Amino acid sequence: MSYFQYKDSPYTIRDDLGTAYRGFWSQLARPGSWWAGEQRIAIAQETRNAVECEFCVQRKAALSPYGLQGEHDGDSKLDNIATDAVHRIITDQSRITQAYIDDLAQQGLSNEAYVELSGIVVAVFSIDEFHRALGINLETFPDAEPGEPSHYRPDKAVAGIGFVPMLPPDAATGNESDLWHNEQTANVLRALTLVPDALRDWMKIGAAQYLTMEGMASMSQQEGRALNRMQIELVAGRVSAINECFY
Repeated sequence: MSYFQYKDSPYTIRDDLGTAYRGFWSQLARPGSWWAGEQRIAIAQETRNAVECEFCVQRKAALSPYGLQGEHDGDSKLDNIATDAVHRIITDQSRITQAYIDDLAQQGLSNEAYVELSGIVVAVFSIDEFHRALGINLETFPDAEPGEPSHYRPDKAVAGIGFVPMLPPDAATGNESDLWHNEQTANVLRALTLVPDALRDWMKIGAAQYLTMEGMASMSQQEGRALNRMQIELVAGRVSAINECFY
């Protein structure tokens, strides 16, 4: 296992983490399935704005998250609908409802665009929290690359148990054959499959920060990891509880 040193960190950090982060920043700058590169960078920036948004603090404390009116902090390059979606995912995700997602679609933020937005938010926040935890400066976003979104939507995505359509466990075929094997997956992964590239981006980060899909099936300690599997799951479970994660 190789290591590299962040210039502003006293810690040695596994090289696969830095590789995963650099890979995501490069992908972020490119046109996605439903957002152009410039818009994807704007979503990432709004993810950081949401962390210190005073209106979000007030809304989090409100009895109903949908009754309080106000403006989010920051000079967003997104429209109000997308900006609000980013802020809710960061600051009040446990109170997002099916009715809210449906209302977004009626206002022009399609399920597909929302899923890609969610994937960006989750990835950026995960990388940034890694930096915050170690006292490392947040990384600078790349410059956006030109081009138009592909508008790719997997044919087999269907509505079901989630707020948005997802691929069924037996639908990882064709263009999506790399997502999982032998119909063995989890809803937490399927949640992003309306935009397969969003899941691919997240799995690369998750493999470095947590475990690979294959590694989840192994109870032995992985090479280069300071924690054994039981310790990893203890930390993961505690973090999930604090974050009120459904899973």
